[in-house]
Amino acid sequence: MPEIRELIREGKGKRVYATDNPDLAVVYYKDEAMAYHGLKRGRILGKGEINNAICEHLFTLLKEQGIENHFVRKLDARQSLVLRCEMMPFAVIVRNRVAGGMHTRTGLPVGMKLEQPVIEFVLKESEMDDALVNHTHLLAMKAASMEEIEQIRYLSRKINDILSAYMSEIDIELIDFKIEFGRYKGKILLADELSPDTSRFWDSRTHEPLDIDRFRRDLGGVQEAYQEVLHRMMGTTF
Repeated sequence: MPEIRELIREGKGKRVYATDNPDLAVVYYKDEAMAYHGLKRGRILGKGEINNAICEHLFTLLKEQGIENHFVRKLDARQSLVLRCEMMPFAVIVRNRVAGGMHTRTGLPVGMKLEQPVIEFVLKESEMDDALVNHTHLLAMKAASMEEIEQIRYLSRKINDILSAYMSEIDIELIDFKIEFGRYKGKILLADELSPDTSRFWDSRTHEPLDIDRFRRDLGGVQEAYQEVLHRMMGTTF
């Protein structure tokens, strides 16, 4: 067990701590839930344990399929050991159907299947409200080189292909998801998290959301939805 030191950063659903090894960090997954940029807050009992288990499962799956990522190993129910990356100042949203922000911006009907996945770049600074940017903005900001941007686009498409196929096997449709990347010793790695907090998962038959949208939209059954995702993946519940 590494020695946990100072808090590096804290987000909506997790905290990241430094360790006595400068190459490693510890991610602690929280039960707290947040939506609409902090305007709505709550607590989903057991969410931290579920998200930690789902992240372990999906990062391991992706690594087996050739997607290098920051995951090292799960430490306990709520904590995982990861490579300490220099995180990119933007996130990537991959969309397979219209939902959320894409519906708001375009007026396209919710649930419409896209002919090809839409890949969006958004700035992570909370005061900018997930501002959409394109590759020329990122180059102007010196947030990434053109080579890095092209690599991130390629990896995002490949991740989408792998996860969409896998989720389909367990009767879940991957509507969209947000991912982050970081630099580690000259490489671009998938980092952050993959969970119902950062993705839209719909039941393939009922089209009911199995993700944070149940919290956002006051649909109820949030804890049960998260548990259902984990159960379909691993046959496990908390």
